[in-house]
Amino acid sequence: MDEIFAIAGIAMPYLLLTLSALIWSGNFVISRAMNNVIPPAGFVFWRWVVALIVLLPVVLPRLREQWPIVRANLPLVGISGLFGVTLFNFLIYTAMHWTTAINAALVNSAIPIFIIMFARIFYGQRVMLRQHAGIALSLVGVAAIILRGDPSRILTLTFNRGDLLVLLAAIAWGLYSVAIKRYPQGLNPFVFLFSMTVCGLVLLIPFYGYEISQGHLMTWNLPTILSVLYVGILASVVAFTAWNHGLRQVGPHVGGQFVHLMPAFSTIMAVAFLGERLQSFHVAGIVLIFAGIICATYKVKG
Repeated sequence: MDEIFAIAGIAMPYLLLTLSALIWSGNFVISRAMNNVIPPAGFVFWRWVVALIVLLPVVLPRLREQWPIVRANLPLVGISGLFGVTLFNFLIYTAMHWTTAINAALVNSAIPIFIIMFARIFYGQRVMLRQHAGIALSLVGVAAIILRGDPSRILTLTFNRGDLLVLLAAIAWGLYSVAIKRYPQGLNPFVFLFSMTVCGLVLLIPFYGYEISQGHLMTWNLPTILSVLYVGILASVVAFTAWNHGLRQVGPHVGGQFVHLMPAFSTIMAVAFLGERLQSFHVAGIVLIFAGIICATYKVKG
């Protein structure tokens, strides 16, 4: 029984990172579907307002006790809010107005590479050969799904300013994921998420104000309300908490590989809920992605 609990404890961070990728796959689908209905800054703003409302009952009883830790780590909280709440979400939602799902998924697959690069720059963190091999395997798997098993399709891809925004979003997420390594001991994860959300919303106000001044307003109806609730509760509170915890346990250079699960999960969702056919290249891509993640995260006992 003790061995079972020990294995469960080891596996938990990886399960949490997998859960995050699963939820964020749904977030990408919703952002693509609603890009002509919900303005990007408004989507980010109301997403995180919902998250604050959900977090408030949990955070309020702890905030006074935890405030000294938050105050001592305000630079980290502010940086996390800027890159994780404001920039990443705003850039992704804006990019969906110009780019295609294929391009966005391709460029977004660079996130693990940025995480490793920033971990090397800021912490001197070395990456083992098997981790490089794992990244390469996962990238091949992502490419297999996106290019539908036909490498020649890459010659027909065209890139636009939306792809540049996705690239900037990937850089922002890489910086956020690496910053989490400095997570202060003793800080409640919900208090941290609440604090960085407040900072992120404050930093978002100029973007949202400009959007409103241009007449881009959200139309409130059942689809938009359900979309905001999904991204506010699941993609914000649940997925961010799971991602932060998992990343603190295994490190950004390992945890970042789980971003590659998103194309795999998107494929599975399309087959399960949209009636799309499961093709051989889907299976090959999913197998390669999981093989790459196992290769990157497996620890050889010495």
